[in-house]
Amino acid sequence: MRIIKPIRLKKGDLIGIISPASSPVNPLTIEKGVKYIEKMGYRVEIGKNVGKSNGYLAGTDKERADDLNYMFKNKNVKAVFCLRGGYGASRILDRINYNQIRSNPKIFVGYSEITALQMAFLKKSGLTTFAGPMVAPDFGVDVSVYTEDFFWRIITSNKKIGRLKYPDYTKLASITKGSATGKITGGNLAVFTALLGTEYFPDIKDKILMLEDINELPYKIDRFLNQLRLAKTFRRLKGIILGRFVDCYENDPNKKTLTLGEVMEDYLKDLKIPVIYTFPHGHIKDKLTVPFGINVKVNASKGFVEYTENAVR
Repeated sequence: MRIIKPIRLKKGDLIGIISPASSPVNPLTIEKGVKYIEKMGYRVEIGKNVGKSNGYLAGTDKERADDLNYMFKNKNVKAVFCLRGGYGASRILDRINYNQIRSNPKIFVGYSEITALQMAFLKKSGLTTFAGPMVAPDFGVDVSVYTEDFFWRIITSNKKIGRLKYPDYTKLASITKGSATGKITGGNLAVFTALLGTEYFPDIKDKILMLEDINELPYKIDRFLNQLRLAKTFRRLKGIILGRFVDCYENDPNKKTLTLGEVMEDYLKDLKIPVIYTFPHGHIKDKLTVPFGINVKVNASKGFVEYTENAVR
């Protein structure tokens, strides 16, 4: 599938907001997030089904898919921002018009549960999407300067991005050494792994795999990595970037457990590809936006990641 980059965002452009998974816990974050986007110089159209609730879902599967399909059909909408993650994006994968997305490529932003949509878009439409800040949990609170500066730059500038800078340090840690270049894919580990065996799982041959997660105990991380191992995923990759794994540890001191680090090393230390960790992406305040589908360079020996091309045209 040929990769398609969306057109860069310009001041005054219309941004569509949808809720393809769960609803925000606090509805006020929607209003605050919209005001933030408007303050940045853009117009906003909120999906007609945003604000609905169906248990842990933001409305029915049809309602959530309808909003997504509408935003890609609407020629006036130049970007689509997700309100939040949660759960439910994978439930609408077979309700999406992928030909329409390919014919109307536009900036699509989210992370965590939104991984399901991003990988499906990559596989079915070839669209570069952005694992980046969302309306409610990021723009609807006090988004960090580090997060917002990089995000708006990457979706408004068609210049090569280059070597990435990190908030508190200059070098990323590594599990293995070496360097590699390839197109970046991945996202949330639990969501990404759940796509295995479906038609929406992306082509991972010669790719750089980026993974992050939150609130998963070490044995669950173990299960996900083992599933990827048994599917022979790791042997097809060129490199691995581990983002932040937030609160992925056992709280009960009486329970026997491997640490998160021990689990990671079990699966990754003997790979003949570069593997780095502490990459600032995931459920953290200071996060880099990851454009799935572009070429990146990973240098685990020197501890850096470089985006070797632009993400928008």
